Amino acid sequence: MPQLVPFYFVNEITFTFVIITLMVYILSKYILPRFVRLFLSRTFYIKNFLIYQKK
Repeated sequence: MPQLVPFYFVNEITFTFVIITLMVYILSKYILPRFVRLFLSRTFYIKNFLIYQKK
């Protein structure tokens, strides 16, 4: 089990840090803005629908 061999600790920590950094960057740059735009557009649509529904 290479997870428990101290020789591999630096390698595992380095690659874990790199992978987590890449995931955070990709999520923040590409994936999460799409969800925010979708949420805002739905909210805007519903608010407009409710405003015009009252008239």
